[in-house]
Amino acid sequence: MSSPSFDDRDGSIWFDGELIDFRSAKIHVLSHGLHYASAVFEGERVYNGKIFKSAEHTERLHQSAKTVGYSIPYSTDLIEKAKADVVKSMGFQDGYVRPIAWRGTEMMGVSAQNNTIHLAITAWEWPSYFDPEAKTKGIKMGLSRWKRPAPDTAPTQSKASGLYQICTMAKHEAEAAGMHDALMLDYRGLVAEATGANIFFVMDDGKLHTPVPDCFLDGITRRTVIDLARRRGFEIVERQIKPEEMANANECFLTGTAVEVTPVGQIDKYSFTPGEVCNVLGEDYSQLVRGEESAVAAE
Repeated sequence: MSSPSFDDRDGSIWFDGELIDFRSAKIHVLSHGLHYASAVFEGERVYNGKIFKSAEHTERLHQSAKTVGYSIPYSTDLIEKAKADVVKSMGFQDGYVRPIAWRGTEMMGVSAQNNTIHLAITAWEWPSYFDPEAKTKGIKMGLSRWKRPAPDTAPTQSKASGLYQICTMAKHEAEAAGMHDALMLDYRGLVAEATGANIFFVMDDGKLHTPVPDCFLDGITRRTVIDLARRRGFEIVERQIKPEEMANANECFLTGTAVEVTPVGQIDKYSFTPGEVCNVLGEDYSQLVRGEESAVAAE
């Protein structure tokens, strides 16, 4: 049985300051955010009824808005309460929260200085991003022809909606080829990230290598997993990684709010075997987000 459409669900959405019926949340077709992608958003997971690192996500939402040129007219404290109210109204213990802010309809064109800034917060139940079998064996990824842009050509340190168009295009192409996702290189041809997640490699030297996030988002989950890895005694190397260096990697995994910690079994012609590092960090992360930290993770 298929899931209901995302506009046809029970519960409430927080919309410009109040909770309204989920099905009643509407915007006008001439909203600037729809035409010019002047929207910023967050993706947050709910575990056991609590949003993981909620305040960090709200702070990043405000920063993303400032990066693209506007301020969200609601304080962090108000947004935090609104998110909690939405989760409570939906009645689930595990799910996903999506705050999104966008420019409205007062001006239609590239210029939009006088447009009202709107904010909505939604939530829904969302299971594992990839099916359990794929996560156990490691997902398969293609190599996208689309590249992450240079930081002087796009607001790469924001979670702005326009940056995700090429991600959708890359993921659709990968899925059409029988893959689960795609690896995106950056404007220099270096390893960047997946379509919605950061990437890590366990190289032949036994160290954990990950690209420097200088033209893509430094994910909250990425930083969390780096912290967990250091507590486990793994050495982290943040550096520029050439695609051909994947031949020297034994393990590979993705990190992100949606994907959590997901092992990778294949990227294009390169193969990896999910092993100790993937398993340990995946378990540590799972325990952390559910408030069941291991002795090492809690130190």
